[in-house]
Amino acid sequence: MPAYWVQLRDYWDGLAPNTQDALLTAGLLAPALLLGLILIAGFRPFPLVGAMLWRFRLTNVMFVALIAVSVGIGVGLIAQERGLRAGTARAADKFDLVLAAPGSEMTMLLAAVYLQPADVPLLDGKIYEEVASDARVRIAAPIAFGDSVDGAPVVGTTPRFVEYLAGTLAEGRVFADEAEAVVGASVPLAVGDEFEPAHGMGPEADEHAHEEEHFHVVGRMAPTGSPWDRAVMVPIEAVWHVHGLSDGHAEGWDGTVGEPFDAAAFPGTPAIIVRANQLWANYALRDAFTRDDVMAFFPGAVLAQLYSLLGDVRQVMSLLAVVTQVLVAAGVLTGLVILTRLYAQRLALLRALGAPVRFVLAVVWSYAASLIALGALAGLAVGYGATALLSRMVTEKTDILVTATLGWPEVHLVAAFVSLAMLLALLPGLAALPRNVVGALRG
Repeated sequence: MPAYWVQLRDYWDGLAPNTQDALLTAGLLAPALLLGLILIAGFRPFPLVGAMLWRFRLTNVMFVALIAVSVGIGVGLIAQERGLRAGTARAADKFDLVLAAPGSEMTMLLAAVYLQPADVPLLDGKIYEEVASDARVRIAAPIAFGDSVDGAPVVGTTPRFVEYLAGTLAEGRVFADEAEAVVGASVPLAVGDEFEPAHGMGPEADEHAHEEEHFHVVGRMAPTGSPWDRAVMVPIEAVWHVHGLSDGHAEGWDGTVGEPFDAAAFPGTPAIIVRANQLWANYALRDAFTRDDVMAFFPGAVLAQLYSLLGDVRQVMSLLAVVTQVLVAAGVLTGLVILTRLYAQRLALLRALGAPVRFVLAVVWSYAASLIALGALAGLAVGYGATALLSRMVTEKTDILVTATLGWPEVHLVAAFVSLAMLLALLPGLAALPRNVVGALRG
């Protein structure tokens, strides 16, 4: 590789990311800007262009709106994919390592982290005791689910895990006995309210299965941006009792919920959320608990596999967005070819008065370029609004906080579209040039 190329690459790598993105945007727009400078140099076509824009303003608005919608949908979808990726990663941030019975890691990720209903095998007390007693483990929290309150999942766990997940509560305190609960930020229950859990989730939930069980809310979490914002957390002992199982503690238990649990009395748990004392210990724990009777996985690693698939989807979406925008641009330019026929006599008059061919071409090209530029700018505004709307819809459907915004990738896409469309805008200009000035003047 030539030395100057290596120096250039090193210089580029040393630039700030925003500077690189800005230069890339300028590079994408450079062909259109260079063409415009060549066509307009020495002329003042803009008064005529302004008159053309005003004369057929309704038609021009339609052209601009068509481009704006095409650009806005394209950049909105791409930005949404990036926002969803960031939201799912943020929702799994507190889940370093998950232990479950051997099976599908994706199923357990959705169940343990994103609280999606799943029928999965249980880990027994022997495995839990082995994990909880490991010197490398700071938190080993069993979880249990299967009930709900007005559609919100009821999750049994330990006070220590709630404190870790929630940090400082927005209201109240963490539960201390079996009749108490802590609700997520989005649950429509207030501190002091009482509720009865329903057995199951969704339309099939049995509202009367646990009528004898009553919980009262003693705390509310601050928003976490995850599905746990809509969860109701209760002591795991309460979930076990509600379903006719033991409380997980040895005889003589004093009623204090949470660790330690007795292996012989432990009813089982679908998953154990583990946090190690040191980052490196997570890898050692994963290796130690990946065997025939238990599997350990990093939610982040499973998400990375999902993101690789989304990456392919993103490429397809980007390609479809570009193709859609090119087709729209082609349709708009075709319409402009037809529209410029309406100016045939005026353009012929310019030629008869001695206007150079380049001036006529500059007028028509500037007219088409103005519509493209206005449509692209409006498209960014449409994309911003579409992104905000889609983010709100996805957040409501998934309970994962998605805050997608337009970024440099979308700006690059729009810049490439504008540059290509403006290069193609030469075609209406060439088609509008009168080949027979006298005939064009006669109509």
